[in-house]
Amino acid sequence: MVLLRLLHRPVGQALFLPAHGRGRALPDSLRRLLSRRAGVWDLPELPLIGGPLEPEGAVALSQRQAATAMGVDRCWYGVNGATGLLQSALLGLCRPGQAVLMPRNSHRSLIQACVLGQLTPLLFDLPFLNDRGQSQPPDAAWLEGVLEALPDQHPSIGAAVLVHPTYQGYAIDPAPLIRQLQQRGWPVLVDEAHGSHFATGVDPTLPPSAVEGGADLVVHSLQKSATGLAQTAVLWLQGHRVDPDAIERSIGWMQTTSPSALLLASCEASLKDWQTTPGRQLLQQRLDQARRLKHDLLNDGLPLLDTQDPLRLVLHTGAAGISGLEADDWLLKHGLVAELPEPATLTFCLGLARHRRLRARLRGMWRALLKAHPNRQPQASFAAPPLPLVSQPEQPLHQAWRAPREIRRLKEAENRVAAELLCPYPPGIPLLVPGECLDAARLSWLLEQRRLWGDQIPDILEVVDQTAEPETT
Repeated sequence: MVLLRLLHRPVGQALFLPAHGRGRALPDSLRRLLSRRAGVWDLPELPLIGGPLEPEGAVALSQRQAATAMGVDRCWYGVNGATGLLQSALLGLCRPGQAVLMPRNSHRSLIQACVLGQLTPLLFDLPFLNDRGQSQPPDAAWLEGVLEALPDQHPSIGAAVLVHPTYQGYAIDPAPLIRQLQQRGWPVLVDEAHGSHFATGVDPTLPPSAVEGGADLVVHSLQKSATGLAQTAVLWLQGHRVDPDAIERSIGWMQTTSPSALLLASCEASLKDWQTTPGRQLLQQRLDQARRLKHDLLNDGLPLLDTQDPLRLVLHTGAAGISGLEADDWLLKHGLVAELPEPATLTFCLGLARHRRLRARLRGMWRALLKAHPNRQPQASFAAPPLPLVSQPEQPLHQAWRAPREIRRLKEAENRVAAELLCPYPPGIPLLVPGECLDAARLSWLLEQRRLWGDQIPDILEVVDQTAEPETT
C-alpha cells in the first residue's frame, strides 16, 4: 500500500504537470464523472462506446466533433500520452529505410520510433543560448541553412519533424518553417505537446499553433498544456499529404487494445472545455494572471527568463551561481515542487489551476535559497555542443541498438559507437543517440554535461562491441 498512501499525501505547492493542478482545474464534466461510485467509469470498448480506431460509437463521434471544431480532417485520442501518438505518427509517415529530418531537441520517443521503424534520423542542430545552456527554435533562415547542409549521401527523406514550443516555452510562428519543408515534398509532423493552448485562439498574443500553420500532423499532450489527465493526448491530421489509414495502422500497433474509458472521456472533456465560453474565459484569466505574476516577480528581483508561453516561469538560477538541479533539491525539501530542473534554470509550470499567494511564496523562497547558498558567483557561459549543423548516426540506429554491446566508463569511450541513448529525464532530449560515434570533442562536451547534470547522466555507457560480427540486413 506504499503507492496508495503516497497518493493521498500533500506534495507541497504543485508547480508541475499535469496542468490540472492535482485536480483543481479539471473540467466540471469530468469532476462529475469522478464523483460517482468508484470504478463506474472503468469500462471496456462496448459497442456504444467504441474506441479511437473504431468507425462507430461514442469515441468515434467525439473525435469527429473535435476535428470539426479544430478545423482539421481527422482526430485521434491517445491514452499512451504524446509519446504513443508521436511514435504512431512517425511510423505511419515513413517506410523502413527512409530518413527523418528532425531537430536535436526532439523527444526520445521519436528516436525510439526510428529504431522501431528502421529509420535514419537526420538530426539538425539549433541556435544555442550560451547564458543558460538551452536551445531555441530555429527561424526560416536557420532552417534554410539546414536544408543546404544536408549530407550528400543519406536515405530518402520520408518526413520532417518540428518541436513547437519547447519544454521551457520558447516558440516562434512555425508556419514559415512548415512551408519550407512541405515545399520539399515532405509531410511535417509537429510535436506541440506543450502548446495545445496555442490552438484555442483565445489570446492573439500567444504564438500561433502548428495547426494554424498548416502542419500535416500535430500532437498535443492534453495533460501538459490542457486540463486532461496524465497519459491523455490527441493527434490532428489535415490536408492530403498523409494517408489516414497508415496512421490508424500505426496507432493500432503502438496503443493499447484496451484503452481506458476514463482517459478517453478526459480527452473529450479537456478539448470541449475550451470550446465553451466559461472554459475560454478561464484560460484567458490564467494567461493574464501568469503575465502579471511574472511582471511582479521581476520587480521583486527574481531572474526570470523571457519565453513565449506565459504558463511557464523559467528561473535563471545560474545568474546567482546556483544550478537548477541544486535549487530544485533545496526547494523540494521546503515544499515547492517545480517541473524541470536543468543546469542553469528551474522551470515552473503554472498550469490551469489558480495559485493563491504564489508571488509571496516564490519571492520568499528565492530569498531563502540565496541565503542558503551564499557567496556564489554567476555561472560561466555554456559551451554549445560540438556538432555539425546536420548529421546522421555513423552506424544505422536500429543496428547499433540491437548490436552486441559492452560497458565502458564514459571517459574511456572515445571513438566508440553508442549503443544506447544518453538522455537526462526530464526533459527527455537525447544528448547522444545509438549509432553516433564519440570523437574527442563530443566526448569532452559530454563529460562536461555529466558534471553539470550529475547523476542524470551515468558514468558508464553501453557501446557497440567492436569484436562482434556486424549485423547483416
